[in-house]
Amino acid sequence: MAALPFTNEIRTLRFLSGEMTQAELGEKIGVTRQTIAAIEQGKYSPTLEAAFRIARVFGKPLEEVFQWGGDQ
Repeated sequence: MAALPFTNEIRTLRFLSGEMTQAELGEKIGVTRQTIAAIEQGKYSPTLEAAFRIARVFGKPLEEVFQWGGDQ
């Protein structure tokens, strides 16, 4: 399976937020730890709602959390 055309800064942001765990982030946005792990690794594309919720948890604009590398 090819990598998705976007990258993210979730792992870095979790670390900078007091080393928040994947499970803690998942609980905050209503998904499982496994879902957070898959999003972080670029194996799963979050829903738009989940992406906005993740950005809101860290107080960042969406573009600082997720970077699109597709057609430009």
